[in-house]
Amino acid sequence: TAAATVIAQGISAILCILYIFKKAYILIPSKKHFAIDKDLYFELIGQGLSMGMMLCIVSTGTVILQTAINNLGHLVIAGHTAARKLSAFCMMPAGTIALSVSTFVSQNKGAGEGIRIRKAIRYANILAVLWGIIISIILMFTSQYIIKLLSGSNEVVVIENGSKYLIYNAPFYGVLGILLNLRNALQGLGKKVIPLISSVIEFFGKIIFVILFIPGLKYFGVIICEPVIWGFMCIQLCFSFYNNPYIRACKYKEENIPVKL
Repeated sequence: TAAATVIAQGISAILCILYIFKKAYILIPSKKHFAIDKDLYFELIGQGLSMGMMLCIVSTGTVILQTAINNLGHLVIAGHTAARKLSAFCMMPAGTIALSVSTFVSQNKGAGEGIRIRKAIRYANILAVLWGIIISIILMFTSQYIIKLLSGSNEVVVIENGSKYLIYNAPFYGVLGILLNLRNALQGLGKKVIPLISSVIEFFGKIIFVILFIPGLKYFGVIICEPVIWGFMCIQLCFSFYNNPYIRACKYKEENIPVKL
């Protein structure tokens, strides 16, 4: 498996290089691109540290949640592991859209096209909600069969818990998609702290569930943990994005309302 991954990535890298030389020559750096730009370096370092810290906080919260799951028994762990794999796969379309949002927002801000940013976020959020509805319907009828296939188990506990996780979480994939869109959009606007705050909310939310809810609710507490946290994160990011001075100014411009200074 490891060898196949390395070979596939190597072939992909070679094909990308060939494509750049033939179709996207503008991506090849020249001598002028290596000029020292302190402001740019500081901006890149700031963004990198912010994103790195955000991922670190998210991963730490996930590990803390996993410790609570480990206490629920090996059958629950097996069902949860299979459900998480399928959940990650189901979120790939919304996650891909969210990744493109950051680049789109930063490019259009640089071009002074704030109205396009608002429209793009609106459409991205609509797509996230639609995908959440579609995948919820699909998983409602297929989750048990897929969990059985992924886990390789016929145990009722494994299949039922994995299926419940997906059925309860899938309706909130739209919320998660909006969350990812707004967080990446704020990063594209150059905001470093606000996306980090959402990760802190997730971190402490998981700690609260591990301490207060999962001991009593057992696996059902694990199931509802992330959807509840996504809701709070989404509220914080919606407030931060739509109250951003640049985005608000673009709203007034879009609606032809004079901007009050």
